[in-house]
Amino acid sequence: MPAVRAEKLTKVFDDLRAVDAIDFQIEEGECFGFLGPNGAGKSTTMRMIHCASPITSGKLEVLGMEVNGKCRDIKAAIGVAPQENNLDPDFTVRRNLTVYGRYFGLPKEVLEERADHLLEFMQLSEKKDEKIQEISGGMKRRLIIARAMMNDPQLLILDEPTTGLDPQARHLIWEKVRELKRKKVTVILTTHYMDEAERLCDRLVIMDHGKIILQGRPRDLIDQVIGTDVMEIDEPTDDMETYVKGRGWQYERTIDRMLIYTKEGQSVAAELKEHFAMSYYLIRNATLEDVFLRSTGRALVE
Repeated sequence: MPAVRAEKLTKVFDDLRAVDAIDFQIEEGECFGFLGPNGAGKSTTMRMIHCASPITSGKLEVLGMEVNGKCRDIKAAIGVAPQENNLDPDFTVRRNLTVYGRYFGLPKEVLEERADHLLEFMQLSEKKDEKIQEISGGMKRRLIIARAMMNDPQLLILDEPTTGLDPQARHLIWEKVRELKRKKVTVILTTHYMDEAERLCDRLVIMDHGKIILQGRPRDLIDQVIGTDVMEIDEPTDDMETYVKGRGWQYERTIDRMLIYTKEGQSVAAELKEHFAMSYYLIRNATLEDVFLRSTGRALVE
């Protein structure tokens, strides 16, 4: 049984079709990513999954339960780590966990044991008696994830879990997500960091204007949309672009660069050097960020 299954899932706000008849399936125990520019519909989709927003039409099952009739049961079985910091500043680190756990009707001894275990898991045991304002931003993010796990969820939703964190804190959270995957916890992730999605997600979707435009494994999407290599050329000429276009190569031209997407980077570079003088170029591995920008565009979305 899949952890989440959506068929023609739709969400409409007045005249805005925020999510437009999308289909996807999340398997038990995998890390599944929702990517997209601002306003693409990914956050709205996540809110429907954890029953914070009702669906307009279509079908959505979470852990085998229909969201329309089983919201209470679904909420009891999942954990949500929101992007915003909504920890209680009046409580200590440990009490933030134990008080939250009471909402699930857990016995006191279970609350205490689970809180201590999660603090150790997130490397926060030494900070358990400190107030929220006394700990760093990275510690707050780890505490929010720990809090989301107080009910021992079958499904964990992480909304931008590492936004604004330093590299050390980001890598620690990545390590913990991998550990959760090894324990067969299903993880749903939204992030604007493409390297994060590429490292953590077994599969993902890229959304734009309420629709799913790409879906699959990160490496497969890179090979499918970009190839293996990206050749970046500084200050390309119009004649060079005409040549590249005539050869049928996939490319993009920005204000000051040309990016050629290929599986034969060295051969393409050698051919161009025969015909044109290039002040600077490089050949690098294609990434998920290339896929994202190629499929959703480079224009800024507010």
